[in-house]
Amino acid sequence: MIGEGTQSTNQRRHTFVADHVEVGFFTDPSVCIGCKACEVACKEWNEVPDDGYTWTGNSYDNTGHLGASTWRHVMFIEQDLQKGNQVTGPMGLPSNQPVTNAQQRPGFPSAISNQQSPEDPFRWIFVSDVCKHCENAGCLEACPTGSIVRTEVGSVLVQNDVCNGCGYCVVSCPFGVIDKRPEPLPDAGGAFKCTFCYDRQKSGLTPACAKVCPTESIVFGRLDDLRARGAERVRTLQAQGYDDAQLYDPQETSVAGLHAFFLLLGGPEAYGLPPKPEIPTIYLKSSWTAAAATALGAIVAVGAAFLFFT
Repeated sequence: MIGEGTQSTNQRRHTFVADHVEVGFFTDPSVCIGCKACEVACKEWNEVPDDGYTWTGNSYDNTGHLGASTWRHVMFIEQDLQKGNQVTGPMGLPSNQPVTNAQQRPGFPSAISNQQSPEDPFRWIFVSDVCKHCENAGCLEACPTGSIVRTEVGSVLVQNDVCNGCGYCVVSCPFGVIDKRPEPLPDAGGAFKCTFCYDRQKSGLTPACAKVCPTESIVFGRLDDLRARGAERVRTLQAQGYDDAQLYDPQETSVAGLHAFFLLLGGPEAYGLPPKPEIPTIYLKSSWTAAAATALGAIVAVGAAFLFFT
């Protein structure tokens, strides 16, 4: 594992809030086992309501998507994508183990050699989705009451006691993360999303989801350190033949980067992520320009009408 031999920030106390250090999450699905411990820990620590226990029929993905009552969501993704002729493990990652007779049977899901089973090349990927805590956050810019603020560590926090439930933040999030709670849930009408366990961070503790992750698929720490770690992990996977390994951290867009970024195998669309997310305020200049041109045109038309009739 990258960083082997060093103590993980997931398991030690810190002073990031007091030191005003920018922090983040790096989520690596190549080591996620889909256990959903992060979902459970998030709900237990933050006392997030249940999702309704609704049967979705969508494999183990009963939560479906992020929302006011789902701050962590483990996605189960099956990619119909060939990976050369390499023998792969449970999530399509390289395996050094020989192929057994059982694994050579058509349709055997736990290890597949695409050379021996070309009719069924696929890989399973599990990834834990969360609020991205954008560098330029659409929800924060749209909030008229100041209930959404930027914390000392760079995360985006909703102060529920200030929120008036207007919903402007909901339509301004390019990732569809934040949402309002309906009746009869507690605090219905207010907007909710991941808090980055800000209360835990103020006490020097790791966010609950990263703390319980058994494989360190979710890593918490300094943002610059995590970006270096992510870049190294991408290089490692690409060297192993995974040419489609990439980081999802769109710093070139108006979002200007994420405090919760991801390693992806394949394109972002497969994970429900926009390739180039943009915040709504980038359209303000063109909107005001159009409004000014319309107003000027109206003034000219009214003036011309007066001159014509007089």
